[in-house]
Amino acid sequence: MCIRDRHITQPAVSKRIAALEQQLGEALFDRIGRTVSLTEAGRALLPHAQAISGHLRQARQSIDDLSGDVTGRLKLGTSHHIGLHRLPPMLRRYSEAYPQVALDIDFMDSEQAVDELSRGNVELAVVTLAPEPAANIVSTPVWDDPLDFMATADHPLAARGPLLLAELCEYPVILPGLSTFTGRIVRELFESQALKLDITLSTNYLETIRMMAAVGLGWTLLPRTMLQAPLVPLKVPDASPSRQLGLLYHQNRRLSNAAQAFIRLLDSS
Repeated sequence: MCIRDRHITQPAVSKRIAALEQQLGEALFDRIGRTVSLTEAGRALLPHAQAISGHLRQARQSIDDLSGDVTGRLKLGTSHHIGLHRLPPMLRRYSEAYPQVALDIDFMDSEQAVDELSRGNVELAVVTLAPEPAANIVSTPVWDDPLDFMATADHPLAARGPLLLAELCEYPVILPGLSTFTGRIVRELFESQALKLDITLSTNYLETIRMMAAVGLGWTLLPRTMLQAPLVPLKVPDASPSRQLGLLYHQNRRLSNAAQAFIRLLDSS
């Protein structure tokens, strides 16, 4: 939270930090020139301070929700891909229906979103769903997201007829990180046939992967919604990978009116 949002001046913040350091008997910040960084004690205190801040926000939201109005702030985590290709129409509808809600959207990897939900830093997440749901996280599928094998039209694979997975392994591939949910789908697909991929580049940003494949650095496997020239689909009859995109929230968190309204809108989409 920005200091200005709390209407607290910088000197007042400094006095409160000094008082807290005196009470704890430990310095919380190292101040070297104009650089300020957390000390070991500050790093130890940080998660507790974040938890307290989160509980206070939830308490305030609970009181505000007693009126039944859909107001306040909705903290939402989502991936760049979903933010670009799935959410914009829904966010427009939500903002028009509930103008009193301030949408606070954080873009992050789907795996990070699960951690942020567990810490209480986001209230909802719209992300790629994990093959196995995380403990205490409610997971609701919303969209099926088929994945297509793609390459440029002048790639050697594009000139062939129906392809085997083994033939794809003869050429470099650009893929999401194999530790990501999407990467695990790809890895398990090829490992099921004891095949090893020639990975030339790995990144979690799908738009970057599409760009690299579009300049001919390798074939790739991306959501069908991202297929556009100069990339063309590759025919691989013995494989039709897909992933699910959907909603996550922590089962022990009381959802705000704003979050419940978002879920209703998502269910109706």
